[in-house]
Amino acid sequence: YQQNPKTSAIVKQLLAEGNAGELQKYFGSRMEFGTAGLRAAMGAGISHMNDLTIIQTTQGFCRYLEKNFSDLKKRGVVIGFDARAHLSSGGSSKRFARLAANTFISQGVPVYLFSDITPTPFVPYTVTHLKLCAGIMVTASHNPKQDNGYKVYWENGAQIISPHDKGISQAIEENQEPWPQAWDDKLIDSSLLLHDPYATVNKEYFKDIQKQCFHRNINKETNLKFVHTSVHGVGHKFVQLAFKAFDLSPPFAVPEQKDPDPEFPTVKYPNPEEGKGVLTLSFALAEKDGAKIILANDPDADRLAVAEKQESGEWKVFSGNELGALLGWWIFTCWKNHNRDTCAIKDVYMLSSTVSSKILRAIALKEGFHFEETLTGFKWMGNRARQLMDQGKAVLFAFEEAIGYMCCPAVLDKDGVSAAVITAEMASFLATRNLSLSQQLKAVYDEYGFHLTKASYFICHDPEVIQQLFDNLRNFDGKNTYPKSCGRFKVSGIRDLTTGYDSSQPDQKAILPTSKSSQMITFTFANGGVATMRTSGTEPKIKYYSELCAPPGNSDVEQLKKELDELVNALEKHFFQPEKNNLQRKTE
Repeated sequence: YQQNPKTSAIVKQLLAEGNAGELQKYFGSRMEFGTAGLRAAMGAGISHMNDLTIIQTTQGFCRYLEKNFSDLKKRGVVIGFDARAHLSSGGSSKRFARLAANTFISQGVPVYLFSDITPTPFVPYTVTHLKLCAGIMVTASHNPKQDNGYKVYWENGAQIISPHDKGISQAIEENQEPWPQAWDDKLIDSSLLLHDPYATVNKEYFKDIQKQCFHRNINKETNLKFVHTSVHGVGHKFVQLAFKAFDLSPPFAVPEQKDPDPEFPTVKYPNPEEGKGVLTLSFALAEKDGAKIILANDPDADRLAVAEKQESGEWKVFSGNELGALLGWWIFTCWKNHNRDTCAIKDVYMLSSTVSSKILRAIALKEGFHFEETLTGFKWMGNRARQLMDQGKAVLFAFEEAIGYMCCPAVLDKDGVSAAVITAEMASFLATRNLSLSQQLKAVYDEYGFHLTKASYFICHDPEVIQQLFDNLRNFDGKNTYPKSCGRFKVSGIRDLTTGYDSSQPDQKAILPTSKSSQMITFTFANGGVATMRTSGTEPKIKYYSELCAPPGNSDVEQLKKELDELVNALEKHFFQPEKNNLQRKTE
């Protein structure tokens, strides 16, 4: 099948050498198509992202959509791509996007293919805005440079959830032989079914996010300076435009990182979640230009990290939970000031995932709106938000601790562009009150109760050890008994989303969906602590997320920190048992 000269040359070379081991690696197993679509290294063979696997995946997806939508040929799909490219195999996001477009067009399906790179959130935005059947974004987000991915959105503008992943996966299996002309992507350029949504979406998206702009006069006047980095990804142009849409002076862009570069030359990992290493050049530029706030997007601009210069001269990088607390407070405050009608509050919702801070729950309880938690991942928050909006509710905000924020109902996924400009407006407003972001964060905690979080992970390459570790927790003091304490900390509740058990429910059954294929147990402690242990879907990690929620008025932060540290130490010692299980700690 393979008509890409570079990947076929790689395979022919291995055949000539008789290198069975490498061939096994390339052809041993097909990439799994899951709810996050595909994500793998670019290269030859069915276990990698390449022209052939993109064609096969899209053929399956196309057949699955034909089965689900009788009007697919009327409505069509949108396809976007980032700037990733892989010289040795000839793969690139743009090439993959064009091949996918060719597949749909060959079946008479209209395709809205962006003519240039865009942020990931533009794809779900376009699905909703143009009422399309589906969307595809070719990106590997903040993964290492050799990776690429294929992310899929449904007609509701949210990422797909089960059973669609199973259905698409099966359709891919049934459509592996490339259709005639599958390789000839030049055919699309003369097709009447090819549309370019770039200009329209660039206009409409920036118009839509202006509904979240509440302090235009302050924005015009502010002398607060911002630095922005797009970490060699797609974000630069779009964050500049977002600032313009809010009447803010443009942020200083880190020159070495502002243009897309698939090699990501200045960072070890292009992931702003890694904290200070990715921000080294941003700190230097901020010092030079006298900027107090740094905004950093990941390469596909769906996440946002924020850092602020403190009085001490140190930089504070906010965690995803801290920025979630600030944005939640801000977006609710703006809503409240514009909605004097107090009954409207019963239709207001905010969401976050089970492994994220419960600070929104505390704000919701005190202010009278609804808070809901969902399973991990924006696919769950996006789909739940759509359900609520269809019932006439207002979903103001959703966030996840992995620096993902949904601040604007026009995009039902995380969006680092709108989050960046809304953070800038919040900071500009606070500056008029002589408050920094850090001071406001403390004020939020003073009012709603301190929420301290600590998360980390252990690496474990042996699935049996992981299984054993979780089995041990489910049979802790004899068969089918969970731990009653963890060191000196008394356990007051247990929710096991692998088995569906929840001790806090009258019938002991968990409300959230359960999944037998992944491990996830949440322990609630008598001291107000919560800890979740879970396996990662994409990496050989056992992750944990812990939080201490104190009632308002308990402001001895040092004591709370000490208590959380002790809880985490007990969790590691008694529940993970790293020595016994030979687990490798996260290295800083």
